[in-house]
Formats: sequence, C-alpha cells, structure tokens
Amino acid sequence: MANKPHYRVTQDGLVSMVSGMGTARDKGGSAVYVDTVLTPQEAMNAYHASALVRRVVDLPAEDAVREWRNWQAGVAEIGKVEAEEKRLRLQGKVYESRRAARLDGESALLIGADLAQPEEPLDPRRATRGGLKYLIELGKDDFAPVEIDQDVMSPTFGQPKMYRLADGVAIHPSRLAIFRGIAPRAGLQNYSADHRGRSVLSGMVDDVKRVDEVAGNILSLVYEAKVDVFGIPDLMTNMSTRGEQWTAEVLRRLNLAATGKGLSGSLVMDANETYEQKTASFGGLHEILDRMMQLASAASGIPMTLLFGMSPGGLNASGDADTRGYYDRVKVQQTLYMQPAMSVLDECLIWSALGSRPDDLHYTWAPLWQPTAKEQAETGKIIADTHKIARDMDVLPPEVLGRSLVNGLTEAGAAPGLEGYVADYFESEGE
Repeated sequence: MANKPHYRVTQDGLVSMVSGMGTARDKGGSAVYVDTVLTPQEAMNAYHASALVRRVVDLPAEDAVREWRNWQAGVAEIGKVEAEEKRLRLQGKVYESRRAARLDGESALLIGADLAQPEEPLDPRRATRGGLKYLIELGKDDFAPVEIDQDVMSPTFGQPKMYRLADGVAIHPSRLAIFRGIAPRAGLQNYSADHRGRSVLSGMVDDVKRVDEVAGNILSLVYEAKVDVFGIPDLMTNMSTRGEQWTAEVLRRLNLAATGKGLSGSLVMDANETYEQKTASFGGLHEILDRMMQLASAASGIPMTLLFGMSPGGLNASGDADTRGYYDRVKVQQTLYMQPAMSVLDECLIWSALGSRPDDLHYTWAPLWQPTAKEQAETGKIIADTHKIARDMDVLPPEVLGRSLVNGLTEAGAAPGLEGYVADYFESEGE
C-alpha cells in the first residue's frame, strides 16, 4: 500500500503568537479591499459639487490634447490635414470625449464617413476628399456592446463585434473612436454589457473627498476660534421655573453685552455673573491638511504643484521633476490608449483632407514640457553647429543638409515658420 502524501499548511507572512501579528487577533489582518462601485449619479454629483474633483477629472484630459500633434509631411499636406482638423473641431471633441470617459468610464466619437450601412466595417480608403462629414460625441449611455467576438483566432477576440446606439441603430466598432477611463480587464469573461470602462474616480474619490472634508472642518473651527462664556447664577433652574419670558430677557441681556463690548471695548456685568473667553488651538491643522493633499495627489497621479496650484516646499524646490514625471504619464496615455483608439478616425481624416494616403505622412504628440525662448535658442544653435560640422566633413549634399537644418530649426521652435517661408521662396523662384 502506497504511503499517502503528507501536506503541511504554510503561511506567507510574519506571524507572532506573542503580539498577535498575523493571527486572528491581528486587527490589521482584518482589513480587506472591496470593490466599491461608484454610480454615474454619484460621480456626477462629486464632479459638480467639488472643484477639486473637477480638476482631477479635467486636468489630465486637458493636458492630453493641450499641445496637440505635430504632423510630419510636406508643408502643403500638413496645412490641409490641420485645416480638416479645425473644420471638424477634432481637438476640442477629443478633449470632451476624453473628459467624459474619465468621469463616466466610457465615451466615443461616432465617425460620420462612408455611405455604406452603419453596421458594416468602415474603410477609410472609401472616404474621398471631404468624405469625413462630421463627428458626434457619444456618452456611455448612448451606446452599448451587444455581441462579443468569441473566436480565439480573431484579432478582435474578447471585444465587441457590434454596438447599438440608444435609438436601436447597430454600429460597427470601426465607426467609433472609443475612450475609456479605467479599461476592463482583458479576457472574454471580463467584457460584457455590464462590465465596461469605469470612472477614474472609483479608486481615488475617497482620498480626494478627505481634502474637502478636512478643509470644511477647519473652516468650522474658525467660527469657534473665540467663544465668550457667561456664567449666570441658577440659569437652568430659572429657565425651567420662570418660563419663556425670563429666557427672552436673558438672551436680550447677552445681546446688549455683545453690543456694548463691540462699541466701547468694555463689558459691564452684574457682580454675580462671570465671563471668560475660550480660544481654539489651530496648531498642527495645516500639517493634517497637507498630508491629505499629498494623499489626493498620489491617488490622482497629479503633482501638488499642478493639482492645487501651490508652490513646492523645500530649499531650491521647483517641482519640475514631479511635473515632468506627470507629463510622461500623460504621454503614455496618448501613445498607448488615445492613438490606437483614434487610428481609424485619423485615416479617415487623412483621406478626407488629401484624397489620398501618403506613405510618409504621420504625426507625433507635441511635448507638454515647453522650453523657454532661451532654451529654444540654445537648441537651435546646437542644431546649426551640428549641421556645420556635417557640411565641413563633406559627407552629405548641401541640399540635404539644408532641408534637414530648416526642418530642425522649425521643429525646435528656434525659427517658427521657417520651413514654410523656405518653401514659398523656392516656389516663387520656380523651383
């Protein structure tokens, strides 16, 4: 008879029978995380009632589109694409959709292009010049997934095969540029009509709310900073035996005392009365509020210098490192989430603006950290010196170096508009 295997229960963590750490007596061990769902109405109430919540929702969405994009192509092509963006008000609509997604969990831009049926895939190549007619902003309640792709060999496995608008119209996913606050976990079982993107407030609203709570309580303490205390002999006995008329006389007496004190700075009292002032101490309150602000900043991922508009503390502190780190996180949102969501929309934009698709046409997100005029001038000098060295080495044709220099100075901001001026000059010369 084979021996049965022996099993031993192991516990991963520190356990102390003396202190109770890691045992049933450990109070800290009873704390667990629960999935607290923030309803759309609760999120909207917080957004409208708290300026801090609005800033947490709006600021990353604003920064994601603030400097917008830099298209890389010929001057004429760039002008047409940017004019098409302006006609469609694309930058503003992307901001509004991004903000709605952060607040509600999900939003979309409906791409109004192609005359095919809305339930069919959108082919950007069928969008002729001016074929992108409009963009419609959709809130989370305006569209919903109705069918999930369950084919594991499909590139859209686990994603909706079709959406349905609130009026019942079926829409193919390629016709929607969908933005999400907190995206659902990957996997077929985790994406359904009831499991969509969530509001970014779900995991941070408590930390943000504590700042408002502490600030409100400090304000209440201000009203209690100084309290006048009058001692009246047999107050409670007289109130119960002499009735309302006596009570009214006492209140009138206190009002007269307050008025006399305010007018002359002196207080006349009966010999049997006592008077003293109680003052509240505010020591340490600013430190508590500062800690709550730090927690809100950490939970929202926004530096205190930007979230609260305050100067950083500490000797020689500028807050530049925190700001740059925040801008890097915004860059991640732009490249990993916004750019893929707008891929079909951007292709339609290009075809609608140019009537064709140049292979070398692309864009980069403009940097959020804007250099000063001095920094731009220094960068321009470095670019010019580098091209001068390359020219002296005689390894590249002057025409190539010239075009590279013009492009570099323009992109660096050292010579705004130089690229266009050069193009206009050669055009006027017939070249």
